[in-house]
Amino acid sequence: MRGNEFLDKMELIDPAYVEAADATPKKKKSVWVKWGAVAACFALMIFAGTRILPQDEPGLNSDLPMLSISENTAAMGYEGYMAYDISELINANPWDEDSEISTLPVYQNSLTYDANFIASGADFDKMQKFILDVAGRLGLDTNNLTITDNAPDEESQQKIIEKFQSVGEAVPDGYFDPTKLIIEADGIKIEVDQSMTAKVSFDPAVQLPEEYNFTHFASYDDKIAVAEYLKIKYEDFIGIGNPQANIYGGDYNIYNQQMYSIEFFNANGSEIEQLINYNFNRVTFGCNDEGKLFIARVYQPDLSVKIGDYPIINSEQAKELLLNGNYITTVPYEISEEKFIKKVELIYRTGEHEECFMPYYRFFVELPEDERENGLKTYGAYYVPAVESSYISNMPVWDGSFNK
Repeated sequence: MRGNEFLDKMELIDPAYVEAADATPKKKKSVWVKWGAVAACFALMIFAGTRILPQDEPGLNSDLPMLSISENTAAMGYEGYMAYDISELINANPWDEDSEISTLPVYQNSLTYDANFIASGADFDKMQKFILDVAGRLGLDTNNLTITDNAPDEESQQKIIEKFQSVGEAVPDGYFDPTKLIIEADGIKIEVDQSMTAKVSFDPAVQLPEEYNFTHFASYDDKIAVAEYLKIKYEDFIGIGNPQANIYGGDYNIYNQQMYSIEFFNANGSEIEQLINYNFNRVTFGCNDEGKLFIARVYQPDLSVKIGDYPIINSEQAKELLLNGNYITTVPYEISEEKFIKKVELIYRTGEHEECFMPYYRFFVELPEDERENGLKTYGAYYVPAVESSYISNMPVWDGSFNK
């Protein structure tokens, strides 16, 4: 039985014990996922990673394993960004098209998932150290904190077992294993998951001084002002040597409301170090419907296993691959003309289900099929591997069906 079919049969099982794919910071979105009109109410699950294969092609660096991109995409809607002009979609990505980066690291994801989305490979010692570090950065007394986890109690386990039995299935191995560590103290709840993301919830939510507008649809200038306030007020929590504010977004929802988000990354170091921090090591802040600070996240994925530093292609070479159909996307439209390619950026795909974290060029392509009567356009996201194709055993080829 396929994993999704299995979950469908178990639809009443508590979803807290099923690892879902990201969507972003997650996210977050990630953090990067924004949805257009078609996808406004749906979640995206993307599993696109790499596995290491033996290397036997002549002329390649023998120290670098071949990479194989596997595409397994299940989606409702697609990754689309709505704006009147591509210039409205902004972020603080330290990369630009004048960059002279020639190699980038590829990292092994420490987590692997089985058909039931149950993860293995989590390091609970690192998770415990991380959650105590975040607690300390928030001013909590780390010597007097209780760490719990989210494993279900015996009564809950029995109910789940009975539910599985009712459809003729057995509880999968590892189903009751904890996936998070939790600390609750002084109106603050910290949860660290297996992907080394710390979610901080404030109860009650924190009211910012009245001169700051921290609502969902505050203007870009308002969000800049809020970011400056947060950088000072939560300096210890952010815990970054040179915090660079990343006010990103600028896309609209179906009600014509424009939205920006706030995060910080460390702008110290080389361009490559900044790019790694921008993609992986981030701190984000979120507001509730009343414009109060109610949630923050610290992203600190385990990058301890580096597969190697791989040669990368430039954006023009990536565009050629894009026009040739060598891309990953959840957009249901083929790129009809080069003139619709409006923007490119170099990023890492950082979803927790990626087998390896590797760089991609993300192209924003205008979709004339989805332009609205008021002139609001949709820009779909298309991903081309940035690693030289000679190190990839199976370059993706779009097949017209969401890369399934």
